[in-house]
Order: sequence, then structure tokens, then C-alpha cells
Amino acid sequence: MVAVWCFAGRLFASHPLIARSLSRWGHVIVPIVLIGLGLIILVEGGAFGL
Repeated sequence: MVAVWCFAGRLFASHPLIARSLSRWGHVIVPIVLIGLGLIILVEGGAFGL
């Protein structure tokens, strides 16, 4: 499954419109997505005991 996600990511990143956007806004978008994903994992995993 990891290979499928890597392949899909490569396809998306090589698309001209997405590649242009990532080159311009990637330094902002990537950290926001990763922080959001981390928060979702922590909340759903019950790390905060809510």
C-alpha cells in the first residue's frame, strides 16, 4: 500500500498545475498538512485522554 501512495504522490507532484503550486507554496502547505495529520493521529489514538 505504501508503494501505491508513493506512486500517487509522484503522479500528483508531476502534474504541471500542482507542481507549480507546490514550488510556490510547498514551504507553507507541507508543514500545515503534516501538523494536521499528526494532530488527527494523536486525537484519534486517544493520546489526550479526552
